[in-house]
Amino acid sequence: MSIDEFLRPINHSETLLINERSDSLEQTRRVFRFGFGQSPFPVPASVTAVLAEHAGEKAYMPVQGWRQLREAAAAFHRSADGVDWQPERVLVGPGSKLLIYAVMAAFTEAEVLLVSPSWVSYEPQARLAGHSVHRLQTSAETEWRLTAEQLDAFCAQREQPQRPLILVLNYPGNPSGTTYSEAQLKALAEVMRRHQVLVISDEIYGMLHHQGQHRSLARYYPEGTLVTGGLSKWCGAGGWRLGVMHVPEALAGNLMPRLLGVASETWSCVASPVQHAAAVAYHFGPDVQAYVEGERRVLSHIGNRAAERLNNAGVATAAPEGGFYLFPDFAGWRELLAERGIHTSDQLCERLLEEAGVALLPGTAFGMPADELVARLSYVNFDGAVALNAPLEDLEAIAAPVMDGLDAIRGWLGDRQQVAA
Repeated sequence: MSIDEFLRPINHSETLLINERSDSLEQTRRVFRFGFGQSPFPVPASVTAVLAEHAGEKAYMPVQGWRQLREAAAAFHRSADGVDWQPERVLVGPGSKLLIYAVMAAFTEAEVLLVSPSWVSYEPQARLAGHSVHRLQTSAETEWRLTAEQLDAFCAQREQPQRPLILVLNYPGNPSGTTYSEAQLKALAEVMRRHQVLVISDEIYGMLHHQGQHRSLARYYPEGTLVTGGLSKWCGAGGWRLGVMHVPEALAGNLMPRLLGVASETWSCVASPVQHAAAVAYHFGPDVQAYVEGERRVLSHIGNRAAERLNNAGVATAAPEGGFYLFPDFAGWRELLAERGIHTSDQLCERLLEEAGVALLPGTAFGMPADELVARLSYVNFDGAVALNAPLEDLEAIAAPVMDGLDAIRGWLGDRQQVAA
């Protein structure tokens, strides 16, 4: 029996695949691991202590999430973001990734609008849910931000405006590392409101805004914004798989029962020990506050140094504003790369890995056209535990694996002057 023609065209997540490939290559050579975006920082000790304390708890938790955790998460975001999070409208899931998919799965049909570049899993999730996908291409000139004018133009020309339009907006951005100002968010919110766009605002990196100035879209478009977040980035607990989502009051009556239905038929609940630990993290005690402040200081310093080094090598790179990513553009080297048979971002990243041991993710993974010579660089290959408590003057040495990798890119490009794009 052949089942091939009936299988969905869903591939292995490229962010996870590059990590596995780096593991394999590292057995025979040094690999500069810029491909996988995992927090380098240890989970705060007060949070891990609670996980250990409750390790023996094995009972199912409520599908929506433990009440005390939902209360803590709601209070945390009311304080941190100045938004009206209420525990009755918080859903806890095994990572924000599955919460985003739950929203898409709750609709029988919808159009999903994505920004290029944007995180690798949004489009496969939309297609798994049976939805059509559209993309709006951003540029280096706007530092990879969606503009209100772009969104308005797209919405105005939709053939079926009665069909739900779900925009997934992620900021600070993966892969860009850039974010939106208050003015930019207000302009986008005006367009969203006019066209009744449903927005999944993926703010998983919000707490890692390098200046602590993240602004939630829900401040400006509360009636149409579902906000997702979790512990994987700011609390260093990616493998714990704990995400939260807040549903706006205007949508909760119809949407929340469907989301709970999806949750009950898929993940049932998040592990009890993890939920107890997460409640402590969201209570955001002084030790956790100091931890987050340390993360921001380290990531800002190393990220800006890395962007500066890339720009000095003729690789245009926007300075990071949050998270731990850069999105370098090699267009300035296009002609010289073409002489070496490199015309696409996939070819660029493949050759960098093979010849320089530098693991990057190509722009195509994030919805960029193949001929755009862009890639994502995740600058997390340093000892986060040491970096958290180190003075700034010591971070250069701590970040040596990052800087060595950037030097490897520069050496691979060669010494000739870059050609203007």
